[in-house]
Amino acid sequence: MNYLTNFFMENNISNNHLSVFEQMKKIDENGVEYWSARDMSKVLEYSEYRHFLPVIEKAKEACKNSEHAVSNHFEDILDMIEIGKGGKREVESVKLSRYACYLIVQNADPSKAVVANGQTYFAVQTRIAEIKQLDAYNRLSTEDGKRLFLREELTRHNLLLADAAKNAGVIEPVDYAIFQNHGYQGLYGGLGAKDIHKRKGLKKSQKILDHMGSTELAANLFRATQTEEKLRREQIKGKTKANQTHYKVGAKVRQTINELGGTMPENLPIAESIKSIETKQKNIKIKK
Repeated sequence: MNYLTNFFMENNISNNHLSVFEQMKKIDENGVEYWSARDMSKVLEYSEYRHFLPVIEKAKEACKNSEHAVSNHFEDILDMIEIGKGGKREVESVKLSRYACYLIVQNADPSKAVVANGQTYFAVQTRIAEIKQLDAYNRLSTEDGKRLFLREELTRHNLLLADAAKNAGVIEPVDYAIFQNHGYQGLYGGLGAKDIHKRKGLKKSQKILDHMGSTELAANLFRATQTEEKLRREQIKGKTKANQTHYKVGAKVRQTINELGGTMPENLPIAESIKSIETKQKNIKIKK
């Protein structure tokens, strides 16, 4: 708790700014927290809900690009609104997870003060979650458990990396693919995504990240987080500079692995598809 208190004080974050988003939070019949898109649109000062819909679509696209299941974070629902004289009627809305809200405030109108406050709020909550997750990771004892944890972390941080790259000027999907390849080339000694596929003996349909063990996932997570921070910290602009930055960070991670006497990532064995592990975990939960 001391860490969190210091964080708020050092960043001069007002609880009044944050409480509005906390007050909006709802709990469903399964005890899961969520936010209503209708409520969010009002708080973010959109005059009409229809003007807010493009923001939701952008957030869904960002969710998809980060390899999260959109349906897990955006669920179409019906909300009840008052229509005067105590009457109510059903209207279309979207049930948003905390992650969905984070994506929405990242894609909303940045000129609005309330949007900046929302970005702060959900950034703080993300950091709190990271601290809790670190404790959770330290308690994990199986390779499967560590892989699942790190894969989820990497998926989430790839979204942050994509946002930082976009701010640097990496806009088009083809440009982002090239940007990602530079990161791989730095970390894997010049090997790009296609080269890694071939080196690992993976099929074209198989995703590299789904067949990484915990050691390889951790190296890629470090590459992603450090590149994102460097892009933002140094306010790097331009596709070429962004690509160079990603390559250099990947190469630095590789150098560190070498200095520690570790195995180079391209020489690490492939692991069972993480999709299979996710299925096993779901089946175990169902049996319980």
